[in-house]
Amino acid sequence: MAGRRAAAETFPARLKRRFHRVRTGLRKSGVDYFRGDGSDWIALVGLLLTIPFLTACTLFNPIWCEPALLVLPIVTGGLLLRPASLLGLYAAAAVALIVESVRLGPYTEGPSRVTPGVVFVVAASGLFGLLIAQFRSRVGVPWRRGGTMLFDLRERIRVQSKLPKLPPGWHREMSLRPAGGQSFSGDFVVAARTGGGRTLEVVLTDVSGKGMDAGSRALLLSGAFGGLLGSLPPHAFLPAANGYLLRQDWDEGFATSIHLVLDLESGDYELFSAGHPPGLQLHAGTGRWEEMSAEGPLLGVYDGAQFDPTKGTLRPGDVLMLFTDGLVETAERDIAEGIDRLTGEADRYVAGGFHGAAWHLIEAVAKDVNDDRALLLICRHG
Repeated sequence: MAGRRAAAETFPARLKRRFHRVRTGLRKSGVDYFRGDGSDWIALVGLLLTIPFLTACTLFNPIWCEPALLVLPIVTGGLLLRPASLLGLYAAAAVALIVESVRLGPYTEGPSRVTPGVVFVVAASGLFGLLIAQFRSRVGVPWRRGGTMLFDLRERIRVQSKLPKLPPGWHREMSLRPAGGQSFSGDFVVAARTGGGRTLEVVLTDVSGKGMDAGSRALLLSGAFGGLLGSLPPHAFLPAANGYLLRQDWDEGFATSIHLVLDLESGDYELFSAGHPPGLQLHAGTGRWEEMSAEGPLLGVYDGAQFDPTKGTLRPGDVLMLFTDGLVETAERDIAEGIDRLTGEADRYVAGGFHGAAWHLIEAVAKDVNDDRALLLICRHG
């Protein structure tokens, strides 16, 4: 039966079916490659075909097509190919250079020729491409996936730092500024509504280091802290976070953190601190700022640490401000002076309800500081 069906199938039908299979295989191979788990033979074949094309163009019209055009497939190969495939592409480019030098004559003749300078440029481009390919091979992803991976990491930190929506009568905002204008920061925030939505829990953390150096640790900790937040009683969060850091056994594995537990109905709150700068509360009745300091050591220093909270209440018109040390402490000024400057600038936003104030406060107080800076504002409207 199967033999009769195969015999009955016409030649155009068999050709169409095979073409469809090849096209599907090519598409699947291309998708798998850019996902990081496929072969690079499609890219290799395409680049190998460009080399004889460029060589032919150079031989027929050497004025418009210079021998140095071979740099284009070589650099592209460094971005797309694995090191083993790249060596095959380089061998083809070397053969093309030899053919061009023979056909165009010695390098001392002709308007467009294979000079030692051209050979040097092509060879240097090949070495640069090979270094890139070896780096991507160690990472384990092709060039396109490697770039999107860094973008995904940055967006994951940003999403994890998003503050939950608060009920009417409350306003919250946060601004985070990495050191040196980078995309990654050692400062991060995790927040959640717990207790059936009645309680707001926010954790502001400053990981040791700054910028790219601290970004990977911040990503790991933000995920871990986000899982702990709301899963443990408030008084157990920092001890659990401390134990997690100790288990990582990092060479530079300490962090400071401040944990806010706010009752959104009464305005009562607790602040737990792990070596973090104090919180600042603006009392609407007096117009004065009060430091809210809690006791606790750095995270990741020693086991069995105790974290004793400080308590307060946000009444209508009050503001609570949490920040990292990069905002108030530099080599030129101590933390007390930095806090005075921060509260002085913050007084300008009292009348406006502190809407949009977080970004502007960092801009005014610590714009050019070479450290990660984060500022969180919680306001209760009058």
